Amino acid sequence: MSTVLGADGVTRSCSVNPAVTQPIGGQRLGELRVRRPTQQFTYHYLTPTPLEIHFLQLKDDGHSLPTTFHNNITFYEENHFQGRCYECSTDCADLHSYFSRCNSARVESGAWVLYEKPNYKGYQYILSPGEYTDNQQWMGFNDSVKSCRAIKNVYGNVWKLRLYERPDFGGQMVEWAEDCPSVYEAFKFREVYSCMVTHGAWAFYELPNYRGHQYFLERREYPRHTDWSAATAAVGSFRRITEF
Repeated sequence: MSTVLGADGVTRSCSVNPAVTQPIGGQRLGELRVRRPTQQFTYHYLTPTPLEIHFLQLKDDGHSLPTTFHNNITFYEENHFQGRCYECSTDCADLHSYFSRCNSARVESGAWVLYEKPNYKGYQYILSPGEYTDNQQWMGFNDSVKSCRAIKNVYGNVWKLRLYERPDFGGQMVEWAEDCPSVYEAFKFREVYSCMVTHGAWAFYELPNYRGHQYFLERREYPRHTDWSAATAAVGSFRRITEF
């Protein structure tokens, strides 16, 4: 049981049960109970690994309450978690003052996008919780990591996107809700010129079987492939981001 102090100064309490109901898609459905002086609310979340409640923002009207989970990643200059390191728990547009290169990383919680250059530019690498003893484990093209973002607001059990073979949502459209190791085998085209992500977060890959350049897509519209920072419209595979 944890105590939470709301913006109005009224003390609430919350308790977290990480596995109170049935597994869903390999993940366990956990339960979060929040108690106000006169009301109690129950929320559910999917958790493949233990999640830490970072804070709760309680609305004065007592309606649905968003939860924010703690994100944490540690960067190391050398392979196998050696050399200078830097622990990060929030988005950072410029990491160059904390380390000069990155050859290994530990993602303790949350999912992250690493960028080759400052201000979220350059090559992208999408990391789920785990240990990465060298940068080849995240398919790094070099040892440069100069900015990072925590992937937010994607907890849930629904993923859906629409792929279009022409810019501005023209041409053939395909709606999909699962991982796809080969776009050509599934849809008979190799290029995606625009996309709508309606649910969840996704990773695009330039080549089949989740290889090549990576691109992070969140819930929004992408009228052109350049909107997800791709130099070309080639999409060989894509997958849901499900591990947090």
